[in-house]
Amino acid sequence: MPSSFSLDGHVVDLYDRTLRPARVTVEAGRIRRIDPADNVSDQVLLPGFVDAHVHVESSMLPPSEFARAAVRHGTVATVSDPHEIANVLGVEGVEYMIADGRQVPFHFAFGAPSCVPATPFETAGAALGPEAVAALLDRDDVPYLSEMMDYPGAIRREPDVMAKIEAAADRGKPVDGHAPGVRGAEAQAYAAAGIDTDHESFSIAEARDKVEAGMKIAIREGSAAKNFDELIPLLDEAPERLMFCSDDRHPDALAEGHIDALVRRALARGYDRFDVLRAACLHPVTHYDLDVGLLQEGDPADFIVVDNLDALTVKRTYVAGRLVAEAGETYIERTSSDTPNRFVAGRVTPEAVRVPAKTNRMRVLVADDNQLVTGETMVEPTVEEGHAVPDPDRDLLKLAVVNRYQETGTPSTAFIRGFGLTTGALASSVAHDSHNVVAVGASDEALARAINAVVDAQGGISAASRTQVQTLPLPIAGLMSDRPYETVARRYQELSNMAQADLGSTMEAPFMTLSFMALLVIPKLKLSDRGLFDGDAFAFVDQFVE
Repeated sequence: MPSSFSLDGHVVDLYDRTLRPARVTVEAGRIRRIDPADNVSDQVLLPGFVDAHVHVESSMLPPSEFARAAVRHGTVATVSDPHEIANVLGVEGVEYMIADGRQVPFHFAFGAPSCVPATPFETAGAALGPEAVAALLDRDDVPYLSEMMDYPGAIRREPDVMAKIEAAADRGKPVDGHAPGVRGAEAQAYAAAGIDTDHESFSIAEARDKVEAGMKIAIREGSAAKNFDELIPLLDEAPERLMFCSDDRHPDALAEGHIDALVRRALARGYDRFDVLRAACLHPVTHYDLDVGLLQEGDPADFIVVDNLDALTVKRTYVAGRLVAEAGETYIERTSSDTPNRFVAGRVTPEAVRVPAKTNRMRVLVADDNQLVTGETMVEPTVEEGHAVPDPDRDLLKLAVVNRYQETGTPSTAFIRGFGLTTGALASSVAHDSHNVVAVGASDEALARAINAVVDAQGGISAASRTQVQTLPLPIAGLMSDRPYETVARRYQELSNMAQADLGSTMEAPFMTLSFMALLVIPKLKLSDRGLFDGDAFAFVDQFVE
């Protein structure tokens, strides 16, 4: 594409909410002029889409490869929380993400992670205190404080939490929130602590409380948590306070679509086209003060060309005046990515995950497909030779978490319902937020084999049947692959298919759901490498009760 070119079509102006025939002239990567024109083509030109909150690491791709996949769907920018790699590698991980993202024509806005580790109740690979967070916020290329997951600490105004929030406020940078289930007076108190946004609402009543408290809402539709259907009515109620985000999107889902899919769904339901597009394009740019063009004269030439505003098929994507995707094909060339990592866990035996049955009442996690929140139930364990054992006929499986940051140690174990495995096991070193190895299995033997496959790869995801173990290695921090996105998406889909077709999982996204079973900051019951944890009480609980 030459440094100077022109395109005509129907141009979307999200400020004055118009669609008008015009000719757009691009020079040296910026919009030089937008001139009225007659007899233009039927195509529509509009600003590119922005994911208002995403953990790039959850795509299992480094930023440079994520960009290659995302531009195919009209995404030109992301507001990215590098919290996942920071929990493994600390500041070095954040710097890796920024440096890798700079290799490609795409706008990555990486925040300063606010909660590393997410809680003191698990083992992470690093810790970022207020001084480290402030130092990151001093950087011009770190425009915001990432999600404040310690919402109890913010509500109680705990000193370390407030020091991080105030560091952002002192630098004029926004603060992202994370407050699942927080409503009413607590939502008011959380917002008053200095929190600007939230993406964790799973009911519209909760989101309304947060809007009333002054927060903006990022409507999330990811690979695990899907809140679009519940929250989209807010587009009629509070359109100026909404954005769209994916939060966590696995590689197969990213290959299929991104924010463009949410825009199409909202338009198909009859919502005002400008309200929809402002949520998808304008609001993230203005809220985070991103250097991303909005199809105005003088802006960076970041825009997309679609066939029309009904089908909204992305024909071409431009970043800084460069054609980066056309007709579903990426034009961004692959770059080399380093593979920093921190993984020292050793192999485990089936005996290491055995659970002595202490009483005839056992506390069990209940996983819900496409949700991060879990439930809790009490069941009578199935007991063999004095040990509580998995019982697939009762959908009673064993869950294990292995500390990846020490060579030896006893796995933490619990029982779980909802995965539906009839045989075999799944394991993953993508395990929010500390990214220890999490595994679910229908037998101790299968559980150990799945875990050991991840250990042998020094990070990855695995599926173990009676006859084979399949693995997707993730050599970058145990979170991301160094392979092309097409390869990663295909391999991930193969393992997902194995989990469903061969091992019996009834879940739409078993690996994504598994990755959140150690996420202590999302209620209700979760498992860390240190034990069973009640996310409502924010305390450890006993597995067996009288």
